Amino acid sequence: MQNERRRFCVYNKTRECFLSLGVTVANTTLSRLRGLIGRFHLKSDEGIWIVPSSGVHTLGVMVPLDLIYLDASHRVIHQVEHFPTFRIAPIRADADSVLELPTHTIYSSQTQVGDQLLICPAREMEKHFSFSSRVDETRVMAVEA
Repeated sequence: MQNERRRFCVYNKTRECFLSLGVTVANTTLSRLRGLIGRFHLKSDEGIWIVPSSGVHTLGVMVPLDLIYLDASHRVIHQVEHFPTFRIAPIRADADSVLELPTHTIYSSQTQVGDQLLICPAREMEKHFSFSSRVDETRVMAVEA
């Protein structure tokens, strides 16, 4: 249950952009069944990551969603833009998990099938960008000198 409340960042490594800064993981039977049921809106930085999942539904969900299906290595294998409410989404047997995000997330990030995503807590995100930060600091120091 503790994981359920943690927030995760979703970064598209292929497109070099964030999809969300506040995704909540649903990794228990109850949290996966509940999903976003009863939600009337999603902020642009919210979403839910259903793990494991090969398909989702929007029965009882009051807002359309963008759906991103991921394999075990968090590579995008399928996506659905502006998935309507009160529907059952396609089942993808090869999917390991599904991200449910606000509409226009796929469009604004230009996410495509084959893109590699990084999903982790914000404090771990620093580790993934520390090398590029050091390179940028070196460049800044060289320009200032």
